[in-house]
Amino acid sequence: MRWTDVQEIAIELYEKYPDVNPQYVNFVDMHRWICGLEGFEDDPQRSNEKILEAIQMAWISEV
Repeated sequence: MRWTDVQEIAIELYEKYPDVNPQYVNFVDMHRWICGLEGFEDDPQRSNEKILEAIQMAWISEV
C-alpha cells in the first residue's frame, strides 16, 4: 500500500479502528496509524495534509 491508495487505506483504517470516529482523528495520529498498517510500504515523509485529508474523507464515507 502507498499514500496514493486512499480508498484501500481508508478501508484498512475502518477495519482496524471500528470504534473510532474518523471525523475527530487528528492527522498526527492518523499518519502514525497508516504507517503502522500491515502492507503499508511507502515513505512516511511523502504524506501531506492533502493526502491525509483525502484518506480521512474516504474513511468517513466507510462509516
